[in-house]
Amino acid sequence: MKQEKVALNVNEVPKPQKWLILSLQHLFAMFGATILVPFLTGLSPAVALVSSGLGTLAYLLITKGKIPAYLGSSFAFIAPIIGATASGGVEGAMVGSFLAGIVYGLVALFIRLLGLDWLMRILPPIVVGPVIIVIGLGLASTAIDMAMYVPGIDEQVYSSTHFLVALVTLTVTIIASIFLRGFFGLIPILIGIVFGYIFSIFQGIVDTSEIKAEWAEITSAGSIGEFFTAIFQKPDFIIPFVNYSPFEVLSGEIILIMVPVALVTIAEHIGDQMVLSKVVGNNFIKKPGLHRSILGDGVATIIASFLGGPPNTTYGENIGVLSITRVFSVFVIGGAAVLALFFGFTGIITATISSIPSAVMGGVSILLFGIIASNGLRMLIDNQIDLSDKRNLIISSVILVIGIGGAFIQVTENLQIAGMALSALIGVTLNLLLPGKESGYGNGTMFDDTDVSENKEHVA
Repeated sequence: MKQEKVALNVNEVPKPQKWLILSLQHLFAMFGATILVPFLTGLSPAVALVSSGLGTLAYLLITKGKIPAYLGSSFAFIAPIIGATASGGVEGAMVGSFLAGIVYGLVALFIRLLGLDWLMRILPPIVVGPVIIVIGLGLASTAIDMAMYVPGIDEQVYSSTHFLVALVTLTVTIIASIFLRGFFGLIPILIGIVFGYIFSIFQGIVDTSEIKAEWAEITSAGSIGEFFTAIFQKPDFIIPFVNYSPFEVLSGEIILIMVPVALVTIAEHIGDQMVLSKVVGNNFIKKPGLHRSILGDGVATIIASFLGGPPNTTYGENIGVLSITRVFSVFVIGGAAVLALFFGFTGIITATISSIPSAVMGGVSILLFGIIASNGLRMLIDNQIDLSDKRNLIISSVILVIGIGGAFIQVTENLQIAGMALSALIGVTLNLLLPGKESGYGNGTMFDDTDVSENKEHVA
């Protein structure tokens, strides 16, 4: 079998001149989604960036620097945050986020004590592969909406200009990914975003008002102190026992709204880890362990709750970047986290990146989300799953239609089990109930202990 080519392996340190650019690429890939969540929930985008950076650094530390995953704002918590805010204010939502993080810790402890064999039995390739496809294609409508419609209004208004910008961005990204070599071949996403941004300026869809306001404040500074004050601004943190008392805002309603969502996002986290394991070629589920990964995700969410940011989660956009560039270095991910911290305290930089049109990010996301889905298909192929077997065909078909079709179960007024979580639950149930489980494992290599990263061919 032909060996995969890797530009930078997990523990390799990039050369200084490349490090910044590679980290910027990861930051740009997650930036749009990470600041979109606080915009939709009334939280501070700057705080979201800071909590994202700190959460990612904590995650890398807890996972011993062995998993190249970036953590950003979780879309699954948008509706719960809005509901919790209506019940107990932003402070109530933060308390709910903290409790959700605690759930992550309890699940991590459960996995650590009982091991992974039970997980391997309920998540064979015939379940995991289609669920990964659902993760990617489930985000397809988000990418297309960003690409085709005018942002910032309640109703969907088609814009040929925005769609043109998205298609140009996508085209440049594809060309850069296929034809560029050397260093430029490692940053096709960043090249696509930069080119799309420039093209957007000529199309007149870039809002530069915030940039002008920040620049005016900087240029009007009359002293060095005022200059630094104008550039570096403290985000609007909301800190427990400083800005509010958690016990005064805690309620049963907030617990019911926020805590159950953690179980859904944990299922998504496991799916992301399986995608990441396939992309990198390391079995992160076993080493450093799913319990460490889930714990890291939970700690990142707790950190966000201490600052007033949205809960964090692993990001499909960044997994897509890893898949395209083959740059798996955790130092690149750590660099992106440090940059997120810096940008969160730098008003003009945040304003500049915030001005990137949604159409540009939509064009890039079309490719990134599609790659996630393709990795699910690759899992089925690599594990030699026989889809002529009726059992396998039934399980994969039901998972795909339930997950992509938008089916959901309304548990309470504020809680749904939908999308990937519901499709995974049904897939697991079918796999346990239908006879002939052996066919669902294929060649049985999905969860082997081999760390193939050391055998991969490197490129310059």
